[in-house]
Amino acid sequence: MKLDTRRHNRISAEDALALWRQYKESGDRAVRDRLVLTFAPMVKYIVYKKVREIPARCEVEDFISCGLEALIHSIERYDPEKGATLEQFSWTRIHGAVLDELRRQDWAPRSLRRWERDINQAREHFIGVHSRRPSREELAGALGTTPAELRAREDEIVASDVTSLNTLVLSDDETAIERIDTLVSEDRFADPEHHTARDQAKMRFREAFERLPRREREVAVLLYVKNLTLREIGGILGVSESRVCQIHGQLKRMLKEELIADSVLFSEVA
Repeated sequence: MKLDTRRHNRISAEDALALWRQYKESGDRAVRDRLVLTFAPMVKYIVYKKVREIPARCEVEDFISCGLEALIHSIERYDPEKGATLEQFSWTRIHGAVLDELRRQDWAPRSLRRWERDINQAREHFIGVHSRRPSREELAGALGTTPAELRAREDEIVASDVTSLNTLVLSDDETAIERIDTLVSEDRFADPEHHTARDQAKMRFREAFERLPRREREVAVLLYVKNLTLREIGGILGVSESRVCQIHGQLKRMLKEELIADSVLFSEVA
């Protein structure tokens, strides 16, 4: 079957439907994977449209994996008799799944996220008017609060972010630096309490990792220890790249569910 690749290389609704019918009639996973690869750019488009709303503590790869899973489910559950094209149906399911994942990954209360949003908006507005970043006193004034209250809210926002120490953040002079460079210059590793907390966090993570299914553990080792690409991992395991994405998303969700009760511990040692 020759697919219509005109108009920005997008598959036509008719060709997508024909390919979907071929998959439904044959059950051939290779045909389904062709559909997944055909619509995979749509997943990335939706995710990257939401990037500015994704907090720094979240990894974009999580949302791409989530979107690919939603794409696969939409292919399985699509019903052409309901009127929508496969692309329209998949778009709705993917967009909804990305929003659900964003809410699920956010451990902070909505009131704190409103503060975070208001602080960012006030800062951007001040920069637009004055062409410089505001001081804490100026930013607090713009928000109608005190510098002490603003500092407390900022500390709560930082504490809610369980993220990598290598995450890039903006410094006071508007240069990008790694979060580890913003830590107070005290030797926390010499602190017995901090050292104990780190050991506990490592132990909890190892225990949670050992409870993962064998296939999820294999993917984690190949991805994070061996530093292989998703395609290379798929070749080793004998599965498609989209299946590796699905397994990757599953293992991250399992770990987060296992470790959510220890979120305070991990934020203390982050």
